Amino acid sequence: MPDFVELPSRGVLSVVGPDARKFLQGLVSNDVERVAPDRTIHAAFLTAQGKYLFDFMIAEVDGALLLDCEADRLADFQKRLKLYKLRSDVTVEDVSAKFRVLVITGDDASKKLGLNAEAGMAKAVEGGVVFTDPRHAGLGARAIIGTDKLEGFIAARDLTESTQEAYDLARIKLGVPDGSRDMQLEKTILLEAGFDELNGVDWKKGCYMGQELTARTKYRGLVKRRLMPVRILDGEMPAPGTPVMRDDREVGEIRSGAGTMALAMLRVNVLEDLEHAVLSAGGSTILPEKPDWATF
Repeated sequence: MPDFVELPSRGVLSVVGPDARKFLQGLVSNDVERVAPDRTIHAAFLTAQGKYLFDFMIAEVDGALLLDCEADRLADFQKRLKLYKLRSDVTVEDVSAKFRVLVITGDDASKKLGLNAEAGMAKAVEGGVVFTDPRHAGLGARAIIGTDKLEGFIAARDLTESTQEAYDLARIKLGVPDGSRDMQLEKTILLEAGFDELNGVDWKKGCYMGQELTARTKYRGLVKRRLMPVRILDGEMPAPGTPVMRDDREVGEIRSGAGTMALAMLRVNVLEDLEHAVLSAGGSTILPEKPDWATF
């Protein structure tokens, strides 16, 4: 039986108008032209220097492009998008009150929602859309559902409520970042956070803000740090921001955590010998665990 977790930490922006796709296409890291009623994408909005500012899912619902993004930072994101509107015939609106964002997990969650298990596959439902997480199918499905349809959606699919911690633990084990909890604003480069392997960058689309540094980082092999799951072998969960040490040398920093797992931004050279890369953070012993999808 699938489980669901409602994510109050997520909000929804609506981008509509004749120029909506063209407008976003010039700003974000993925190909907006691929978004359709049966396809969603994950993308990022960067600084002009190619550093992380926002990331989000883009789904199509009744002709509108809905951006599933961080609720606490939604107003800032909306403001920044409007700065680039210029003469584009497009409206950017906060519709968070009209929608709720859920994750649906469990054995064959996507299949039981009538979805192909391929990352990004989507299906319209009454009051919104369900889709296999476009970053990694192992994260299950997400749903953007009309607030007034939420109870009926849950009941019709016999979903059982789970916890945010359970979802975070599954996410962290897979090495998937959760926005600004794991990526530093105006500092993190997309390839440090796995956006290439996690379907967040399209290398064939036209120009977008921050593209030059992103492409240079990939083709010149300039990634020196990577976000990595780490297991807490003993001790307490280190707080976010705790330095990661190897002997007396600082080699990274803890980000979000759940259960006995956390994400940490680590120097790549530390990860070259994972069998012997036992590290410490805040008095706890930690061990990096490279995800299957990571190609470095």
